[in-house]
Amino acid sequence: MSYILSCCSTVDLTKEHLEKINVSFACFHYILDGVEYPDDLGQTMSFDDFYNKLKNGSDSTTSQISVGEYEDYFRKLLNTGKDVIHLSFSSGISGSYRSALTAADMLKEEYPNQKLYVIDSLAASSGYGLLIDTVAKKRDEGLSIDELRDWVEENKRKLHHWFFSTDLTFFVKGGRISKVSGMIGGVFEICPLMNVSHEGRLTPRTKIRTKKNVITEMVNRMVEYAENGTNYNGKVYMSNSDCLEDAKEVASLVESKFKKIDGKVLINSIGTVVGTHTGPGTVALFFWGDERVD
Repeated sequence: MSYILSCCSTVDLTKEHLEKINVSFACFHYILDGVEYPDDLGQTMSFDDFYNKLKNGSDSTTSQISVGEYEDYFRKLLNTGKDVIHLSFSSGISGSYRSALTAADMLKEEYPNQKLYVIDSLAASSGYGLLIDTVAKKRDEGLSIDELRDWVEENKRKLHHWFFSTDLTFFVKGGRISKVSGMIGGVFEICPLMNVSHEGRLTPRTKIRTKKNVITEMVNRMVEYAENGTNYNGKVYMSNSDCLEDAKEVASLVESKFKKIDGKVLINSIGTVVGTHTGPGTVALFFWGDERVD
């Protein structure tokens, strides 16, 4: 290959998955009880340990990749002599895209004969992962780096993300849900159904009572928005934060309604950076569909 495909660790895929599709990644960071760790896809700390610590009262915050870190990371890739295309974590959620752009601009004079493209994925978690997986396939089909950049820009808003959470504690802590709404939600078993907007922002869409009902409604949204409806034949990815049985219930319902999907639904863990903000109890569903317009 004449170029390198790259992403951030917030794709919430396994290290083995990224190695298999030949994609490099840059690590975010998180600070757990005052100690900084790399967000390295569960290598330094298992996801089970991470979520157990959160449930037992540990405090976690996140740190995006700095301009200097991106500069060092990109320089290492460019030193191979190849061009680089980097898909960044959504700008609607993190400032890392701007940092990556700045680093790329700083390297132009140092590598005048090489291309370094930085693209805002407008995606998060394993939705970001599904985008990267699809882009890697397009690369392997022979698209040039410029053709691949154009394909991403034309298609990235067709990647749908739907989330729900049965525990609103961390959404309240992060300011995404008010304390009053969080308290009422807990009392009445309200599970907000959210998605990622066309601007790449996590956006609450509707409040639904009980986990059973929100699971049904999330799959109904896939029926509504998926490419070719129930004849959808693409891949389906999911992620979850320490609630695998809930994710399996969603996956089973998807597989029963969408008979033509490409393989089984792939369930991943929500990583330490996204998981710091969701906490345990979040389930997410990702698929290709019509273009997100709001």
